[in-house]
Amino acid sequence: MMRSPALWLSLPALLLLAIPFATLLGVTPWRGFHLAWGDGGAIAVSLGLGGLALMIVVALGLPVAWWLAWAKGRRRLLVEILVLLPLLTPPLAMGILLISAWGPYSLAGEWLSRFGLTLVNNPGAFVLAQVYGALPYFITAARSAFAAVPKEILEAGRTLGASPWQRFLRLALPMSAPGLASALAVAWVRAIGEFGIVMIFAYFPQGIPVKLYTNLQNDGVDAVYTLVWLLLLFTLPLPIICFAFARRKAAH
Repeated sequence: MMRSPALWLSLPALLLLAIPFATLLGVTPWRGFHLAWGDGGAIAVSLGLGGLALMIVVALGLPVAWWLAWAKGRRRLLVEILVLLPLLTPPLAMGILLISAWGPYSLAGEWLSRFGLTLVNNPGAFVLAQVYGALPYFITAARSAFAAVPKEILEAGRTLGASPWQRFLRLALPMSAPGLASALAVAWVRAIGEFGIVMIFAYFPQGIPVKLYTNLQNDGVDAVYTLVWLLLLFTLPLPIICFAFARRKAAH
C-alpha cells in the first residue's frame, strides 16, 4: 500500500513515461514479427561502431572530466563552455557543423584527402558522429562523479607518498566507480541512439536510428516495430548492468 506522498506525486510522471512502452506492447504486429531488409546490417553497424565510439569517448572524456572536477579559474570556465556547446547545439545543426569542419571541402578534409581519407558517409564519419553525440554527456556525468570524491582522501594519499597517477587509479577511480558507471551508461545510450548528427554527417553506413527512419518512410510504421524491439534488446543490457553496479556500490 502506497503511503508516501512523494510516491503519489510521482505517479503522473511515471505514467507519462510508461505509456509509450505499454503502447508498443499493444501495437506490435507479433504475427508478422520479422526483420526488414537491411535491419541486421544496421544492428551490426550500431553495435560494432557504437562500441568503438564508446571506447573513444571514455579515453577522451576521462582526462577532461578529472581536470574539470578539480580545476578552478577562467580556464575551467572556458573548458566547461566548450563541453556545453555540443549539448546546446541541436543535433541536425551539429551534423552541419561537422560537415563544415571535417567534410571534403574543409581545411581538415583537404588535409585528409592527401592521404586518401574522407570523413563523410563512411564508418569513420559514423564513429565521429557518435563521439560528438556522446562525449559531452560522458564528461558532464564523469566530472560529477569525480567531484564527489572527498578531497581529504586524495590529500591523505598525497601525504603518504602516492603519485598523482596512483591517487587517480587507487583512490579516485574506485570511489567514483558508481558515478562513472552511470556516465558510461548515458554515453552508450547517446552513441547508439544518435540520429540527427549521423543523419547529416554519416547517412551511410546506416545504423539503427537511421534505418528506423528509412523503414518508416518506405514501408510505414508497421515495418519499424521489430527493429525498435531489437534496439531495446541490444542496447539496454549495458545501462542496466551499469546502473545495477552503481546501486550496489552505493549501498556499500
